[in-house]
Amino acid sequence: MSGSDPAATARPVEGEDSGHGRPGSLSICIATRNRCDELARTLRELARLSPPPDEVLVVADGCTDGTVEMLRRAHPEVRLLVQEPARGSIPSRNAMAQATRCEIFLSLDDDSYPIEPDFLARVREDFARRPRLAVLSFPQRSEEFPDSLRATDFGPPRFPGSFANSGAAIRRAVFLELGGYPEQFGHMYEEPDFALRCVAAGWEVWQDPTRTVRHHFTGTQRSELRNHHRHARNELWSVLLRCPAPQVFGVALYRLARQWGYAWSRSPGWALREPQWWLAAACGLGRCLAERRPLPWRRYLAWMRLVGAPLVSEAEWRENFGVAPR
Repeated sequence: MSGSDPAATARPVEGEDSGHGRPGSLSICIATRNRCDELARTLRELARLSPPPDEVLVVADGCTDGTVEMLRRAHPEVRLLVQEPARGSIPSRNAMAQATRCEIFLSLDDDSYPIEPDFLARVREDFARRPRLAVLSFPQRSEEFPDSLRATDFGPPRFPGSFANSGAAIRRAVFLELGGYPEQFGHMYEEPDFALRCVAAGWEVWQDPTRTVRHHFTGTQRSELRNHHRHARNELWSVLLRCPAPQVFGVALYRLARQWGYAWSRSPGWALREPQWWLAAACGLGRCLAERRPLPWRRYLAWMRLVGAPLVSEAEWRENFGVAPR
């Protein structure tokens, strides 16, 4: 997957199995690093779901805070993968996608969980009803966006250009077929990059506003500036990996300028630190060029528009993405 086997460095601790699962089977997959209390709360909330998932799979990514011990003691039913040393959230999610026994996996953070008790039953129904559905995403209620905690209307169902791994159901076969997430990203921007590859291949990314995910905003392991640098670097790498020539040069310059503008809007200090991620991006240039697989420009451009303006019409979506290119 993306040039390597992410499961190769994840040591299985409990319940290893190589089965691919029956149609409609569903796994909940959670990546965690040193947020034991948040993970314990999430697992308590998952126990409310009816029907329950077919399995819960957790990757403990370089945890040193007692997470592994807590899981073994209090949640022996959880399938556990241990990564030592830490490899990042993206390799963790790739490892779980390869290890799960199920047809569908619900990707969560260690501080996010579905709100509605029948959430999983309706996810299964959607994937059975929509054979071209690759990713099903949901609105999130989070302290990071206070209005979301009080919202009663999240708008119409739509085809977005991205999704959030803290609350998205993914068809495993499509995930593996398209190569999973780029391992070199480490953390951040894997979702829009994967959504781009999905829609370019004629697979649907769909958001259902009638179900919601509670996402607690946890400060542990978060740095806004560091996340900006990772996001900007990975966005540029995605352009180099997917955007065709000659358009790749203009799109790359646009991304650089847009990220610098965002940094300047935060503070002059942020803007002065932009060369840090430029250097990090340059260090991965060779790998991007070696793994470069450009997509058709018509679909790449349609996806860029989709990010800014999600489609609500299935007819419009089919016109742009409904027939997969050869």
